[in-house]
Amino acid sequence: MIPGDALRASGRRRNLGATMATRLRPATGMALLEARRLPPLSGTRVLLRSLRDRDADDIHAIFSDPETTRFWNTTAMQSKAEARRLIREIREEQAQGLLWEWGLTLGQEDRVIGTCALFHLDRDNRRAEVGFALGRPWWGRGLMREGLGVLIDFCFGELDLRRLEADVDPRNAASIGLLERFGFRREGLLRERWNVGGELQDTVIYGLLRREYRAAGEGPP
Repeated sequence: MIPGDALRASGRRRNLGATMATRLRPATGMALLEARRLPPLSGTRVLLRSLRDRDADDIHAIFSDPETTRFWNTTAMQSKAEARRLIREIREEQAQGLLWEWGLTLGQEDRVIGTCALFHLDRDNRRAEVGFALGRPWWGRGLMREGLGVLIDFCFGELDLRRLEADVDPRNAASIGLLERFGFRREGLLRERWNVGGELQDTVIYGLLRREYRAAGEGPP
């Protein structure tokens, strides 16, 4: 994996607004949403679970690395207090049904090595935006490929969504390659969409329709 291509596909968590809610099948997705509790999602090697207060050190380790946040929508964290605050904000937004964000852990090791998020949930059009980040020590092992695959399966299965979107820095070759592996298509360029630490950054919008979804192949991206 190219240094710096640290999987900033999407990632905006704040100011989600009041228009975001999901349209889900009554017997499955709606019950999950109303419970205001993230279901754990399991893969062969990884587990997606709710973030906890004690994950603050792991979250700080991931997002304080400037290589990991090179193409993120915020600058690197400077303190563990920021990590604790982020976990609180995520929990508050999940309680309102605005955001679902999981910690990505390795099997039996209950250590968060990345995050996967689902947000900008659109009730009427059955679409949502995905975001993900993976700590640098775990790049190149195919772990985010597995984690993202589990999330996509959940979105098109349990949640009955029709479309997924991702916001990616066009320089972020690793994230783009991973999205394309699942069948995401480039749909447009938004110039100077982000101002991160004084740097204006473009965005590429990728989209995936349920009927076009394909499982990623074997081997690390």
